[in-house]
Amino acid sequence: MSEKQQHLVYAIIEFLNQSIQEGTVKADDQEGLEVAIQCIGEAFGVDPSNQQQAQKLSVKPATLQSIFDVFIKTRAKVTSPGPQASSSGSSSQPSGPSAEDKANAEKFKQTGNAQMSQKQYDAAIDFYTKAIALDPSNPVYYSNRAAAHSSKGDHLSAVGDAEKAISVDSKFVKAYHRLGHAQYSLGDFKAAASAFDRGLKLEPGNAGLKSGLQNAKERISDDTAVSSSPSDAQTPSTGAGAGAGLGGMADMLRGMGMGGSSGGGGGMPDLASMMNNPQLMAMAQQMAANGGLANLLSNPGVANMMNRVQSGNMPSMEEIMSDPSLRSLADQFSGPGGPGAAGQ
Repeated sequence: MSEKQQHLVYAIIEFLNQSIQEGTVKADDQEGLEVAIQCIGEAFGVDPSNQQQAQKLSVKPATLQSIFDVFIKTRAKVTSPGPQASSSGSSSQPSGPSAEDKANAEKFKQTGNAQMSQKQYDAAIDFYTKAIALDPSNPVYYSNRAAAHSSKGDHLSAVGDAEKAISVDSKFVKAYHRLGHAQYSLGDFKAAASAFDRGLKLEPGNAGLKSGLQNAKERISDDTAVSSSPSDAQTPSTGAGAGAGLGGMADMLRGMGMGGSSGGGGGMPDLASMMNNPQLMAMAQQMAANGGLANLLSNPGVANMMNRVQSGNMPSMEEIMSDPSLRSLADQFSGPGGPGAAGQ
């Protein structure tokens, strides 16, 4: 159950309880309404008697009724026909928000800012939405709501609000910063760079936009470098049969630092090389898939080698390759279809 849904359910329950207390519901209907309130609360996990939940979900000082009144008022403004032309032939231009609406919108914005400072992002979004309902011509309200969406990780909604702020006022520089940040957080670094660049054309000295553009360009370069890098080179087989298996195993182990001239101290293998060695990783995957791991661990030659490794007495390459059981193991995993075979 999302917190946004619980906000709405809590407001509905508050409205129903208030209706019972004010006596706007018939006495005969109160009992049924109380049962309905209990069922709604249980269905959505909302308990009005829980003080902690009440503080979290309450939209006070607003109420469901006041929010609905704002909606009705806004809808009436949007759907009402424009004023009729006067008898003198002059026509009136559609009026914007009244001074009272603008003042109330500013109050909602300030309350939203206070909620942001307390990291109450959902509450902040609600107050900015109320401000927008009263004065949709102010880009600051959309920009602030975009910041609230980004703060709670909803960067897609932040993109929508930032673009709306720009559509309201294309010279509102902060909206480009909001848009660039949201696009960057979504991983669309080219779109982020474009947003920062558009803002810089309006305000070339803006340090935040410069930093954002630089970071976005660096990520674009990193992604390009990764996508254009060649795939891991395939190690061709050095021969056929036992000779190929033995040569591939020896080359692989020497590359891991087990040949005595490289690797960690005391002739121990270089673990980093082991993890990055494509032959070794391919062998491990094949062994896990066909049950060879159990056979490997039961191999007496492997067991003897592991005991010597644990005691710090690392066997030399000649000793490893002279062990018949390990030679057989090399033939099994480095022959045709094994790690030494060519890639598909």
